Amino acid sequence: MTALAQKQHLTPSERRLAQHVVEGLSAREIAAAAQLTANTVYSTLRNVRWKLQCPERCSLAVVAHRLLDTGEILAPTADRPAPNLSAQQLPLLKAVTQYSQPLDIARAANLAPADLRAALDQILADTGAPDTTQLVVLAHSWKLLTTGQAHATQSWAME
Repeated sequence: MTALAQKQHLTPSERRLAQHVVEGLSAREIAAAAQLTANTVYSTLRNVRWKLQCPERCSLAVVAHRLLDTGEILAPTADRPAPNLSAQQLPLLKAVTQYSQPLDIARAANLAPADLRAALDQILADTGAPDTTQLVVLAHSWKLLTTGQAHATQSWAME
């Protein structure tokens, strides 16, 4: 088994910073909230990405998904019921958890790149999420990104 295949647990300081990611803060907001320099936050986020086996420059939505999916951070309790997402929205939700680049998200969700922005705006409006990171956190809270749901989402994406 290679070193990359082994699960790397976060340190307590990395976990504290990761909690801010799940709360929806940007790197600069985390620096202000934790009274750290921006460089310290960026460096710690780089370590968190590495330990979670995320791409180097992936979005915080991807990081939040990995944090919640691996159990490093527990998903918060949902304060409202899950909306009824369409069969077209579920692959988009899954794509946002895996990709950062708009073209990659559109391809994974079987959308035309020109339709991605409107589709993202619609799913954000339907869920009440202010951004894709909070969309991912809410989806975990609603149990929309469980292993069973991921398989269902993949089968819809292939149709």
